Order: sequence, then C-alpha cells, then structure tokens
Amino acid sequence: MAAIAGVEIEIDSEAVVVTAADPLMVLSSAVVGGGLGYARAIVNLHVHKHYPWGDAELRLDAFAARRLLPAPRVGLLTAAWTERAEVAVESAAGLSALVVTTVGLGNVVAAGWSPAAATPPGTINTIVIVDADVEPAALVNLALTVTEVKTLVLGAAGLTAAGGGPVSGTSTDAVVVAATGRGPTVRFGGPISDAGWIVASAARRALADGVRSWMQERR
Repeated sequence: MAAIAGVEIEIDSEAVVVTAADPLMVLSSAVVGGGLGYARAIVNLHVHKHYPWGDAELRLDAFAARRLLPAPRVGLLTAAWTERAEVAVESAAGLSALVVTTVGLGNVVAAGWSPAAATPPGTINTIVIVDADVEPAALVNLALTVTEVKTLVLGAAGLTAAGGGPVSGTSTDAVVVAATGRGPTVRFGGPISDAGWIVASAARRALADGVRSWMQERR
C-alpha cells in the first residue's frame, strides 16, 4: 500500500509497518526511538495487553531483523488489533498527508481527572506522514493537532471515563509525526494552517472509523 511516493505501508496481524526510501524527520512519543530524529521504518507492533513493555527494544529489534526493515527505526507497541488499522489520505495546497491508526478503547481516561496507573502497551497509536519539508516546531504543532482531533472524535462517540466526564484518550496513546523533507516548507502545523488542515482531516477520518469499528464489535 502506498499513498506518498517513496513511502510504503504494510498492515497485518503482527504489525503496522511504514517504510521510506529516504529517511523521514520524525517527532514521536514512541517507546523505542522516541523524541526528535530520523527514521526509515516506523513499526506499530501488536503485543498482548499484559506484555512487559520494558523489553520493547529487544522485541522490536527482533521483529525488524526478521522483516529486514531498514534503520534507523521508531517503534510502538499496541494491544489493539493491527490488522484492523485504519488509513486515510488528504491533499491540498500542494501538500499531502497520510494517517494510519490502530484503535482500542479498553482503558479510556480523562486527562487531569483519571488517576495515575501502570502503563501497558499503547492503545490508540497514530502515525502521520506529511509529504513536505516540515520544520521541527511545526511537527510539534501537528502532534498537538492530531491529539485535538482524537479528543474530539472520542467526544463525538459519546464515550465517558470511569467516574464520569468526557474521554480525552486512553492511558497509553502514542503519536508519530514524520515528514519526507521535500516540497513546500511548513513552518506551522496548527489546525488552521494548510498542513494542519490536511493532517486533521485525514486523522479525523481514520480515527473515527477506528473508534466506530471498535464500538460496533462490542455491541
């Protein structure tokens, strides 16, 4: 599956894997390779919900070696079913964005309301690829924009946290925002910017489909 030149996506029961012909600039909250850096492979690996994430790097390295994935890499863990990942693409103003997300809602929370707890593998993991030259500050903007969209989608679904109150996410969400480094320069990624709009539009569709699918399966 490909929607941005030089970027490929593979989705199966083991993982969601994004590979790039050239290194992507990446900002992420990934458990392996998180922060600001570069990656040619982004892996969202399925594990059982009680998986001891402390050895995440070993597990992800073994998977990457078996799949012959290029380095450097960014790695996420999720207990959601990766084969049910949702993908959406949006383009406007000479920019394109691809969003792929896995959704599980077994541990929804309200930020600032729900108490601190153990951190099992990530549940709503969202990967964004923007075909543009995105500056680091704009990557931060885009990560915030995606998070705003996620919270709005969960609110629209009518979900509430334990004890009441609107849901802001799950206790272990992760986000990856990556850019190809070619094409238009993006200095701002807030919701009203061109880059923010296309990312928010694609993220809304992918996340809404994922939330709807999860909820329908549990009726």
